[in-house]
Amino acid sequence: MPRDIPVGNGSLLVTFDREYQIRDLFYPYVGKENHTIGHPSRMGVWVDGQFSWLGGEWQKTLRYKEDTLVTDVKARNDRLKIELQMYDTVDFHLNIFVKEIIVRNLEGRDREIRLFFNHDFHIYENEIGDTAFYDPDTRAIVHYKSQRYFLINCCDPNKCGIDHFATGIKEVHGAEGTWKDAEDGVLSGNSIAQGSVDSTLGINIQVTAYSENIAHYWIAVGKKYDEVVKLNKVIWEKTPEELIRRTENYWKLWVNKETFNFFDIPQRLVSFFKRSLLVIRTQIDNEGAIIAANDSDIVQFGRDTYSYMWPRDGALVAYALVKSGYMDASKRFFQFCADVISKDGYLLHKYNPDRSFASSWHPWLKDEKKSLPIQEDGIALVVWSLWNHYDEFRDIEFIKPLYRSLILSAAEFMVKFRDEETGLPLSSYDLWEERYGVHTFTVSAVIAGLRAAAAFARAFGEHEYGDKYRDTADKMTDALIACFYHKEEGRFARMGTRTATGYELDMTVDASLFGLTAFDVFRPEVPMIVSTMNAVKERLRIKTTVGGIARYTNDYYHRVSNDIEQVPGNPWFICTLWLAEYEIMRAKNLTELNHTLPLLEWVVDKALPSGVLAEQVDPYTGAPLSVSPLTWSHAAFVTTLMQYMKKREKLIVCPECGNSEFYMHRHVQKP
Repeated sequence: MPRDIPVGNGSLLVTFDREYQIRDLFYPYVGKENHTIGHPSRMGVWVDGQFSWLGGEWQKTLRYKEDTLVTDVKARNDRLKIELQMYDTVDFHLNIFVKEIIVRNLEGRDREIRLFFNHDFHIYENEIGDTAFYDPDTRAIVHYKSQRYFLINCCDPNKCGIDHFATGIKEVHGAEGTWKDAEDGVLSGNSIAQGSVDSTLGINIQVTAYSENIAHYWIAVGKKYDEVVKLNKVIWEKTPEELIRRTENYWKLWVNKETFNFFDIPQRLVSFFKRSLLVIRTQIDNEGAIIAANDSDIVQFGRDTYSYMWPRDGALVAYALVKSGYMDASKRFFQFCADVISKDGYLLHKYNPDRSFASSWHPWLKDEKKSLPIQEDGIALVVWSLWNHYDEFRDIEFIKPLYRSLILSAAEFMVKFRDEETGLPLSSYDLWEERYGVHTFTVSAVIAGLRAAAAFARAFGEHEYGDKYRDTADKMTDALIACFYHKEEGRFARMGTRTATGYELDMTVDASLFGLTAFDVFRPEVPMIVSTMNAVKERLRIKTTVGGIARYTNDYYHRVSNDIEQVPGNPWFICTLWLAEYEIMRAKNLTELNHTLPLLEWVVDKALPSGVLAEQVDPYTGAPLSVSPLTWSHAAFVTTLMQYMKKREKLIVCPECGNSEFYMHRHVQKP
């Protein structure tokens, strides 16, 4: 089930499912630890002796307030004649999740309406040894274990503190939890429970006929009891309204810090560009990890999650942030990579946000020989993305300590990790994490990484290194053509498996072949690239009303259809956006450039109403598949729209002054 409206501040992340249940709560890192591990925390309403959890009988719309990380949720129940308007956010500075609830009475008489909130914590990602208790000093419920505390409280316009509460056992001896206790509108008042526990609290709201009233609910999160009590006091003193207001203003300021000239780009694309930047930020930990996705439902597929930092994903997301003017988050990511790079210059498969090595299915032993469990494209793209960061911001003091520890270390590894005979990289795992061999995408990334390292070396005056990396990249480019371009097919192979005499080529059409031009290995108009990308466009197009581009022919991951001719695989957002980027690169005039806009419109059309992008969609229904949001999907949209604006800037130049008539940025044009 997709995570529709994530809210966070880089240390605390809260996600909701489409039923508006809290499903994930990450602290103290984005991506680690998930203190619900996907178990739902519910909200319900009691009125006139009737009860309803916010489930299927409620008509709901889940969106965000424009240009913010404050939700805008409407829920209506015609049976209860109740309408709720809710705003959720995580304070931009303090680890407090806060919700405002406007309760509208659709009846022509005064009514008491009770709001109930259930909490199904699994602190430290397990249910063993949790405690939940009612705290009379704060009139709140507190859940804790060891150094993790969650204080949950409410207020209305007249008072602060909860009116009903119950703590109890769950998931043991058939116990369902205290949420069942709420359904008669009255809670037991049990004040403490230990072990596998949950809690439910309630607040009474008086609402006159055809009128509305307001309540607030919050979760203060910390490592000590005194810390959450202090946060609770801050809320009382500042008021929940103020925390929401200041957080709304902060995110508006953040997402509009760069004043781009969007000109006549459709407003829905501009709004989605900003939404993508905001969603990306929810998936980035303040300590530098750019997390692939935080959607615990994927556990059902392989008993693992996407809540990790993959170097490749992180590098491409950092690139999108760099190109759109966001320096700080990308700097922390590059520092993260410098901290975890091995002494031999490679980055491992993936990392936890606390910098520890994450779970992996890449072996250290293959064919009875030691094998590095790496995806070399990730190592290379970190260096490539870092060069783009430097080129954009010229932040030399930041780059200086990374020059030897990260840049040269990775470059030396890439030089050594090559086939002595062909000059191509040695075998590693592909970007889809499915195949072991030498991959065209990986080779392209390594060429780009070596060229970036060469540029750094020359900038630092170490021309010997610069020449070595540039020469290695040039020879690798020649070898890529010689070994991976299939003359009879007239296109590049997606990968090769080393044999005694060369490479056995895999000619499966794969969208990742865009890497040949995405990283400037070849110009997009080169005939070899044109024919390769034409194959991608023709053979990977989804021939249903949904449309889009698949990853590769006969893709098995979350497969919906076996009709490979019509549906070579599910449409992926990144693959569709790669095609858009390629068409933008090839555009020779404004008319050709504008022909790429429908692909961007397709992405917006297939997003959730909140603006969240999944990894892929169902080829027949357009429903989200796999995780959502996928950070890379949003980064790809940001990158593609930036490429569109940059290309338009280059196409329309004033003949008198030499400046672009569509200059995209507020700053003075670079010479």
